[in-house]
Amino acid sequence: MDWLLAGLGNPGAEYARTRHNAGFWALQTFAEKAGASLRLESRWHCLAATTQNSGQQLGLCLPQDFMNRSGAPVQAMAAFYKVPAARILVIHDELDLPPGTARLKWSGGHGGHNGLRDLDRALGTRDYWRLRLGIGHPGHKDAVIHYVLGAPSTMDKSAIDLAIDRSLAVLPEFLDGRSDAAQKTLHSD
Repeated sequence: MDWLLAGLGNPGAEYARTRHNAGFWALQTFAEKAGASLRLESRWHCLAATTQNSGQQLGLCLPQDFMNRSGAPVQAMAAFYKVPAARILVIHDELDLPPGTARLKWSGGHGGHNGLRDLDRALGTRDYWRLRLGIGHPGHKDAVIHYVLGAPSTMDKSAIDLAIDRSLAVLPEFLDGRSDAAQKTLHSD
């Protein structure tokens, strides 16, 4: 396995349309375009699939624990396929970016994101790739929980969907080891 792609979100129909599930939206879109069927893998506690893209063998993981417990499923699947943390791309919502913005980032802090916090703990490192999908910020820290667990407006959802499409368009370049070029293209939009 060359890469593991993990989309973060919360399982269940009640969370499916919430901003916090932007990572799920992106990985589900990627799986559909790749013709990969995500199936529940109880040994990793995630919806999982394998596929190929640009000659790379990819594992796909949607953890089926809540956001703040995303780390164990990702770590378990990575360990099974012997994928090092440096070859994991975690796709997640990002409060600090406006809707419609996407950024590839290597390593760094969790920025208060509970999914990333748990991944850092489970993987034992912060050194993995992130695809940050902007969802905007409600304006006050006390409103964050309600905001991320709420549905975006139609306009914001369209912007997020466009950011997902732009992100998936640069993914082959990224997976081929041309992260600088993928970042330049994605970050110029």
